[in-house]
Amino acid sequence: MGNREDLLAGAKRCLIEKGYSRTTARDIANASGVSLAGIGYHFRSKEALMNEALFEAMREWGDELGATLSADVKPEATPLERFEAAWDRVVESFERLRPLWVTQFELLGQIDHVPEVREQLTNAIKEARVGLAELFEGIAQGTDPERERLTGTVYQAMLTGFLSQWLLDPDSALSGREVVTALRMITS
Repeated sequence: MGNREDLLAGAKRCLIEKGYSRTTARDIANASGVSLAGIGYHFRSKEALMNEALFEAMREWGDELGATLSADVKPEATPLERFEAAWDRVVESFERLRPLWVTQFELLGQIDHVPEVREQLTNAIKEARVGLAELFEGIAQGTDPERERLTGTVYQAMLTGFLSQWLLDPDSALSGREVVTALRMITS
């Protein structure tokens, strides 16, 4: 790897170990083995590097989760069966990637002051919606854009809401079966 890639890998490690706001430029330099000057040369600022590291880590999480779930979920499964099978894996990933999730909520509080973060989060949410629609509804990307948008948005809202509850009180996190039971109660 080159210095740029080393810095990105170091920043991702720092995100997971220390979180966004507690990571310093020196932490990244130490974790990557690259000088402090390399951050400015390759990324302009620590914040730009941290933002890129966060979004790359989240994309990797999505890819990893998608690969794991697609191997475990039967193609003929109903949306609720797919949801139940997937939900427990999503919650398991919360603990491992807690600092990344906290960072996303941290950044939400800054979106009015940092327009480039708003743009990156908006794009990431759009990508996540597409992936969630495919994962839970089996909608192949681009085949039904309106259904993809609507269902992906609802799943994204559920994920964000459950995640915020989990961050506050992990012991009360609902299992996949409990969420499906609640959805059935709501829709009956």
